[in-house]
Amino acid sequence: MRARLLELHAGLRIELVVMKTAGDRILDTPLAKIGGKGLFIKELEQAMLAGRADLAVHSMKDVPVELPDALYIPTVLVREDPRDCLVARDGATLASLRPGAVVGTSSLRRRSQLLALRSDLELRDLRGNVTTRLEKLQRGEFDGIVLAAAGLRRLGLAGHVSEYFSTPTVLPAVGQGIIGIECRREDARIAALIAPLEDADARDALTAERALNEALQGGCQVPIAGHARVEGGTLELEALVASLDGCERVRAMRSGPRADAAELGRQLAHHLLERGAARILRDIGAGN
Repeated sequence: MRARLLELHAGLRIELVVMKTAGDRILDTPLAKIGGKGLFIKELEQAMLAGRADLAVHSMKDVPVELPDALYIPTVLVREDPRDCLVARDGATLASLRPGAVVGTSSLRRRSQLLALRSDLELRDLRGNVTTRLEKLQRGEFDGIVLAAAGLRRLGLAGHVSEYFSTPTVLPAVGQGIIGIECRREDARIAALIAPLEDADARDALTAERALNEALQGGCQVPIAGHARVEGGTLELEALVASLDGCERVRAMRSGPRADAAELGRQLAHHLLERGAARILRDIGAGN
């Protein structure tokens, strides 16, 4: 993104401020128990509000639905591959993993869908950045790990992938593969600088997915998946709500004009709730 901004705006000076968030530092506790995905962006938002940074770049799957009033996300970039993928020793696929194989993932959404496919797997929590996770696999702590394909591709590590999961097999997280740029609402200059990076298809897909998530009151504590595809003037949205063990799943799809992206998300959420998602979510909440 930095290189693209420099191409667009000759003479622009960009200073990179590297920050390690609470989500990066606390690696020995499941994310769902320590505050959720918001831990990955809270300190970045505080830096912007304090004037120490002008913008923050996020993976939108890690961004909560609610943002501080003074901040917003005016620009989202072209979506990278939204799929999940398996990285396994010896290039194994999900089907060829040995019975009882140890698979690492920090996501309840992934855990639920993997158990629905292979109930014999032993799923263990996996935290840390991509490099740390790959190192744990190489040390033999896991037989395989499940990651977002987008992260591996952006880091030039796609060669490690053993298997890409199609969206019918493992439905992605809301916002997966989309990079969003957050800045202060009052800072029109910054918004104007990043505006050329906006991608309309990614924006409409994200709008539908986040409206779905908001209506379901989703977070990292519940297995919720949602993925939208834009084709011409039409948007197709698919979503899933599942129990933690993967035994119960409610899945559905809606399509309509992309101009109605948010409404499609809300409609699909209400349809899922009526078909049994409300009970699944209620049972999960009672167990926490």
